[in-house]
Amino acid sequence: MTRWHGPNGILVEIITLGEKQRFKVTKTVGQRRYLLGYYGTIGQIVQHVDLADLVEVIPLRK
Repeated sequence: MTRWHGPNGILVEIITLGEKQRFKVTKTVGQRRYLLGYYGTIGQIVQHVDLADLVEVIPLRK
């Protein structure tokens, strides 16, 4: 799964809903995570975060 972290607790993940890939955008506030939406294009995410601020999370292999 591909994940990007942004400022202010924003997390963007690529997920599969049905047969389509979507961008799931959530925001963590305190100990809770809130769903901001599912989006079909990367351009729709800019209402929540500047794309230049996103940092990809790459899992390290052991």
